[in-house]
Amino acid sequence: MTGRLEGKVCVITGAAGGIGSESARLFSAEGATVVGVDLAEGAPGDLSVQADVADAEQVERLFARVREECGRIDVLFNNAGISPTDDASVLDTDLEAWQRVQDVNLKSVFLCCKHGIPHLLEGCGGSVINTASFVATMGAATSQVSYTASKGGVLALSRELGVEFARRGVRVNALCPGPVNTPLLQQLYASDPEQAGRRLVHLPMGRFAEPREIA
Repeated sequence: MTGRLEGKVCVITGAAGGIGSESARLFSAEGATVVGVDLAEGAPGDLSVQADVADAEQVERLFARVREECGRIDVLFNNAGISPTDDASVLDTDLEAWQRVQDVNLKSVFLCCKHGIPHLLEGCGGSVINTASFVATMGAATSQVSYTASKGGVLALSRELGVEFARRGVRVNALCPGPVNTPLLQQLYASDPEQAGRRLVHLPMGRFAEPREIA
């Protein structure tokens, strides 16, 4: 490792999941102070915070706490997301299921950027990484209408923020992975191998990515 993140404070949401936990490990190995945030207890990191990042008050308190305890914030990795089985075709997905996915996948990114970017601006800028998905740019092989719409929103939001804050030293990038072999995906397809198989049509390598390859 090269110590590229030495002295940096990195906040990772969805840190207990596959991509989040691998990223926390890698960031730490590169010298960062890692703040792992998740709805579940025990997220990896030098500071582990249990929070609902779809709740505005909890997000505001989260960043105030990180600033107070760590002294600065340099990197936001907004990675929390869900893909529940009741998010399917537009003909079958009810409003409650739609909204739940939008809250976690898109609203949380908005809230973390809203309350996190001001801390980056206090310093000399920093980096924002938002987890979108390949479905933001192409239709999913198996319909998950709210997930696809939410990730399209993350991609568009990232473009907007990148333009807005470029001259103030804040880089904003969207990560658009294909299917990744995480507990989230395993749970989604455990009861429907045929659906999992249809996902492979988008994958030239013929397999799902591993979390370490995305981190």
